[in-house]
Amino acid sequence: LLQDKEDEIKQKDFCIEELNTNERETELKNRDKDETQAKIDTLSNEIEQLTNEIDTLKAEIQSLQTNLKRAGEDREQENKDFQETVADQRATVKLLEKTLDVLKGFYNKKHKGASLVQEDPAGPPPPPGFKSYKKNSGSGGVMGMIQQIINDAKTEEAEAIQAEKDAQAAYESFVKDTNDSITAKQDSITDKSDTKAKKEGELTDSKKDLENIMIELEELANENSDLHKAC
Repeated sequence: LLQDKEDEIKQKDFCIEELNTNERETELKNRDKDETQAKIDTLSNEIEQLTNEIDTLKAEIQSLQTNLKRAGEDREQENKDFQETVADQRATVKLLEKTLDVLKGFYNKKHKGASLVQEDPAGPPPPPGFKSYKKNSGSGGVMGMIQQIINDAKTEEAEAIQAEKDAQAAYESFVKDTNDSITAKQDSITDKSDTKAKKEGELTDSKKDLENIMIELEELANENSDLHKAC
């Protein structure tokens, strides 16, 4: 009878110890489960954010490349217009200079040694793009107006050349800035992709850890059930 009593006490002590151990391990394992689940949630959110950021960067790069292409097409058209403008001005100057030389030769021959007096107040009509000219006392008549047209044509050519230089410089600056921006965004995509890949690896590991934790919790629950039956 005493032996039975002693065995009963030992069994009770064993059950209490094992149940306490089971309870502590279950508590710790549930804590691991919560921490692992929180890590999984955080990693999932970070991966989603990185994915969105990468997609945004890709869209921005595409937009910059489109802008670069359009700017190149615009610059090409502007340069074509510039070439035509300069060619027109030079052709105008060349034609008017020849006309002026002919008139000078004509009047010098007709009125050699005498002051030239112009009687024609009209003169040739100004070419497209030039202002109208009016005869005045200092214009020198027809030849004066022709010379004025020549001077204005040369001025417009010089202005066109300067405008072309400015436009080309602005375009080159835009191309450089845009390419720098594209490079920076591509580098950012590379960095974010590397970070995303690492976090995806961590997420896979964390999910495996959670699976193992759930298995261990199930085993602890079964052990607890067995202990209650045995005790």
